[in-house]
Amino acid sequence: MPRRADDPQILDDDVDDDVRMRLHVAEHGPATGTRGAAVLLHGMMGSGASWWRLVPLLVARGYRVLALDLPGHGLSDRDPGLTVERAADAVVSTVTRLVDEPPSVAIGHSFGGLVLAAAAPALRPGLAVYVDAPSTTRGGRDRREVLALYEQDRARRTAARLRSTRPHYTARDCLVEGVAAERFDPATAAAVSSAPGGSWPPTAGSVVVRADPSDYVSDEQAAALEHRGVRVRSIPGAAHSVWFSHPRELVASLPEVFGG
Repeated sequence: MPRRADDPQILDDDVDDDVRMRLHVAEHGPATGTRGAAVLLHGMMGSGASWWRLVPLLVARGYRVLALDLPGHGLSDRDPGLTVERAADAVVSTVTRLVDEPPSVAIGHSFGGLVLAAAAPALRPGLAVYVDAPSTTRGGRDRREVLALYEQDRARRTAARLRSTRPHYTARDCLVEGVAAERFDPATAAAVSSAPGGSWPPTAGSVVVRADPSDYVSDEQAAALEHRGVRVRSIPGAAHSVWFSHPRELVASLPEVFGG
């Protein structure tokens, strides 16, 4: 039996001989949720703990929640050769090992949304939700240059610094994100940025929740997504981490997940 959230396990990923990453998973709620599984994929420099505000709401709705640490984040393995596809393969292998059926819902934020879009064809969630997530990565950046930038950003994201620079964060937000920054591996993130770019757009029937304005989903992109059958919801004034600045509005924008 999988361990519970207070004793999370690390799972071996054996998609193939070239992709062998262990992803840390914190499980919450009943082992067999009445609504099935909800998979949560955090953004760059975050961790599975970033979702602390939404997890109890999902559990109360009857979901079995799986909050993953992506490669190079939290307690998961580092990968100096990481690509979006490798991260997606690790997510699919980890989730399918834990659940017998496709998850009822999968939510990805920012980089986690990009990984979710790449994983969705194999993961087959009942509903995929992308929170202020890009659908493309340009790739091809200078590895040393981007590594230095990630290292600088990591050093600045202490709990004390977050309290002064992100007034919409609560004390717990600052603590959780500060710990996530400490555990973040800049070399893994730099590998993604220096790898070839790609495009993984949300498919028809999925939901995009975006900040308005958004640095990641422009008005033009939102209109194009809607034209392709993606349901787009905008939250005016929200920060990139929407559930930190506008948690009630985010929950209200997703009645398919959290109810009316």
